[in-house]
Amino acid sequence: MQCAVKLPLFIAVASVFKAKCRVWPFTNLYLTRNTIAVNLPPAFMERMKVALAGDYPAFEASLAQPAPVSLRLNPSKPVTGFSQPDAVPWHPEGRYLPERPVYTLDPLFHAGAYYVQEASSMFVFQAIRQWAERHQKLRVLDLCAAPGGKITLLASALGNEALVVANEVIQSRVPALRMNLEKWGFPNVAIANHDPADFSKLPGFFDVVLVDAPCSGEGLFRKSPEAAT
Repeated sequence: MQCAVKLPLFIAVASVFKAKCRVWPFTNLYLTRNTIAVNLPPAFMERMKVALAGDYPAFEASLAQPAPVSLRLNPSKPVTGFSQPDAVPWHPEGRYLPERPVYTLDPLFHAGAYYVQEASSMFVFQAIRQWAERHQKLRVLDLCAAPGGKITLLASALGNEALVVANEVIQSRVPALRMNLEKWGFPNVAIANHDPADFSKLPGFFDVVLVDAPCSGEGLFRKSPEAAT
């Protein structure tokens, strides 16, 4: 997928980076080194060896650990008495949890007080923060916005003066995107359901375009053994 619009800033989130997130020291493993060799497609492992080179052993070791649990607090909905687990170093509102709670039973989850998100996905905050510090009233487009993790991050980081467009080309994913944005509560976000090529009709309109594509499913390897086959 390519964007036909020429822009001053283009952020691409590589799926490989997702392997470099913090590993929480759980004792129960979702995968083991032996099951990795069997369950992950050999072609994928060879591609990772080439792409990561010297970092490949760390990547393989991370797959042998359960995925860390993290969430991002909503700065517009502060909650008193919220426990303060370990902070995610690259995001001021990111937090690691010692275990995965049952979010659907938590009223704060349904109220949009936090968003469940992998810590590695929060790293985009560093790029957008540096850009926002030098510019005012940014116009930002997320081309692959559902289910809403990065777009809620952008909305919080940029504030109400920015215009944020959340585009999702797959129509069936739009309701989840809309629900999460409504819970998050920022009024400056518009939802669109267009092919990315349609935005070529707005050359130079957006200051920032965020693309997290294609969805490879690699983030599920440590959560679901079936996803690794």
